[in-house]
Amino acid sequence: MPSGPSPRGAAGALTGPHAALRAGVVWEVLRQALQDRAAAAGRQELDVLDTGGGSGSLAVPVAGLGHRVTVVDPSPDALFALERRAGEEGVAGRVRAVQGDTQDLLEVAGAGAFDLVLCHGVLEYVEDPAAALRSVAGALRPAGGTLSLLTAGVGGAVLARALAGRFTEARRALGDPAGRWGGADPLPRRFTPAALTALVAEAGLVPGPVHGVRIFADLVPGSLVDTEPEALQELTRLEAEAAGRPAFQAVAAQLHVRAEVPDEM
Repeated sequence: MPSGPSPRGAAGALTGPHAALRAGVVWEVLRQALQDRAAAAGRQELDVLDTGGGSGSLAVPVAGLGHRVTVVDPSPDALFALERRAGEEGVAGRVRAVQGDTQDLLEVAGAGAFDLVLCHGVLEYVEDPAAALRSVAGALRPAGGTLSLLTAGVGGAVLARALAGRFTEARRALGDPAGRWGGADPLPRRFTPAALTALVAEAGLVPGPVHGVRIFADLVPGSLVDTEPEALQELTRLEAEAAGRPAFQAVAAQLHVRAEVPDEM
């Protein structure tokens, strides 16, 4: 994770129609992962780690479901905002804020201590994604744990630049190993579905299906879904139905994969 402000930040908060739509697919997959992991563990209260969790856009809702959440983030300001948000939502006792990054993750959070780990918006920024993912995998309980991994997708960037008339930048992103469209690109790297699942497997985990996130949401004017409830509902359904289809994953702004600790780990 970068040493500056959290890469996820407040923009990832589950608030507002358009913002909730963008996060909806991930949130539903995450809710299902929590339910499945609780059933497998035989207990309702899980220990969850949110790496790069920033101000708690996911950590606080997860704590609201009754789980204990540890947030590791390099930004003191983000962690202060997290504690304030947790207090406002009445889950302060279930949320722990820890300053750190993927390099010292196991030291500050603990190895093999978590039922579920969230790694959202992190691999794009770290110097060595494979090493970072190994650390993240090491935080999962060896007897059974689940990883929720969310990264930026190459295809979504190519499509966005092309639709903006930035055809040269679209071609650069398409051919660049890191999926970057130029020197002004704010993201150090992006991933394809194949590259993402390969990283997960190299970290010793079993990857599940990839889901495309923000396939259409970023292309639809916010004013449309903010003022037309029916349009929001239909677009939400469209996002959910397209999320698991490879053709649409290829042009998604973000990619999500759920992975499990193998039985022999």
